[in-house]
Amino acid sequence: GFSKLKDQAEFQSLYEAGLSRAMGDWLLGMNATRLYTLKYGQNKQVLSIGRVQTPTLALIVNRQLEIATFEPKQYWELKTNYRNTTFSALIRKSDEEIAAEEEKNGGKKKIDNPGIDPIANREEGEALVERMKDLPFVVTNVGKKDGKEYAPRLFDLTSLQVECNKKFAYSADETLKLIQSLYEKKVATYPRVDTTFLSDDIYPKCPAILKGLRDYEVLTAPLAGTTLLKSKKVFDNSKVTDHHAIIPTVEIARTDLSELPSGERDVLTLLAVRLLCATTQVHRFEAVTAILDCQGYTFTAKGKTILQSGWKEVERIHRMSIRQSETEHRENEDAALPVLKEGQTFETVSASLREGKTSPPKHYTEDTLLSAMETAGKEDMPEEAERKGLGTPATRAAIIEKLVATGFVERKRAKKAVSLVPAHTGVSLITVLPEQLQSPLLTAEWEYRLQQVERGELSPDEFMTGIADMLTELVKTYQVISGAEVLFPSGREIIGKCPRCGSDVTESKKGFFCEKNDCRFGLWRDNKF
Repeated sequence: GFSKLKDQAEFQSLYEAGLSRAMGDWLLGMNATRLYTLKYGQNKQVLSIGRVQTPTLALIVNRQLEIATFEPKQYWELKTNYRNTTFSALIRKSDEEIAAEEEKNGGKKKIDNPGIDPIANREEGEALVERMKDLPFVVTNVGKKDGKEYAPRLFDLTSLQVECNKKFAYSADETLKLIQSLYEKKVATYPRVDTTFLSDDIYPKCPAILKGLRDYEVLTAPLAGTTLLKSKKVFDNSKVTDHHAIIPTVEIARTDLSELPSGERDVLTLLAVRLLCATTQVHRFEAVTAILDCQGYTFTAKGKTILQSGWKEVERIHRMSIRQSETEHRENEDAALPVLKEGQTFETVSASLREGKTSPPKHYTEDTLLSAMETAGKEDMPEEAERKGLGTPATRAAIIEKLVATGFVERKRAKKAVSLVPAHTGVSLITVLPEQLQSPLLTAEWEYRLQQVERGELSPDEFMTGIADMLTELVKTYQVISGAEVLFPSGREIIGKCPRCGSDVTESKKGFFCEKNDCRFGLWRDNKF
């Protein structure tokens, strides 16, 4: 690098883009925060607005709205069982579902396997169960297909924060501090990264790193004698930007891990497991799908036979070490099927009806919110845009912490998870804000134009003029929503009605004032007039 130094002038546009981003964020935050604080803030309450912070708050508020307005729908599921093998009915989609799917696929219609119509009520389902009680099931088709599953990608900062929140309930900010400490102790690479790839020149160093994982013999034992895998899904120079994915360093061999705090050991273990998985063999299996017929009704059974455990064996040992529930992990795994052949008939099959209700979406937790921030607004961004989503890996944790610190969002513990729910003020703020300020589209537009500044295609002055014009228009034209003062109560005791507009009058240290923002009535204590 030092033998091929570049002229500083080559990076002038990068500097100008970074400065423009900082100035634009400051202008938006300062002006919009003052505007809405003056219009709606009560009792010195600051209504903080930010280009990334406010759309993130909108995600949380909109999820709360989805939960509050959700109407559960009842459904009945028909299942049959033969010697512990479950055959599920293929329910034919309704006309509404087909229409929605066509719209989603740009008018292209998907052909589904014929099945039974959705069961309308319990009586219909019970009658169907009774009708099938003594009827034979005939295997009409058995499909087998070899498949393989690649290891999960290496960690960037966001995916590490997501995983630590899932496994250890660490907040995004806690994870950032832990990995930063490991970096400063030289046992982990630079953490504030947004790529999940390694450059090709890291591959020769991997054997030394893996050999240095002497505290993880239980994980490395299954890999004895296997060849270190070099996959394009891991090693790809074209996908590495200024830094590569987060991995342990060779210093791990010279470090006494027992002296590390437990949180740092947790994070370092995740890094070690992920690197081991990424460089060992793929997981291979044979997928089996059997189609059965019962008097014109179609049923299906799915199963899987493991041909090569590969990286999943490392993952399984790690799950056992942290006592993660195997039941929870296997919920979505297909069980092994008995040997089935076309034309085979089952005479004694038990049928049952399971009643259920559709569930509302769940509140965001830190891991699901981080994932949502990473993908928010992607559909609104040009394909050539490099930076997508809300914020960067280095700032997302701070954004969440700021929303909690300002009182817009609250952490609520429910069972094992800690949910992020909007406080009253957060909901009120999103209610009065224009779509322009709460949509990820604003960030999408900024980032695309800033990339143009980086490439020298747009001047910084043009970018800043656009920001200034937008804010000038916002401040000049924004009209207070009538009656919105009830959304932002001051919390002070009401002592009477305003003689000018009839709204509530409350007492403060300096006097008596009307609660309505656009009413100027007030009686000051220290006023000789």
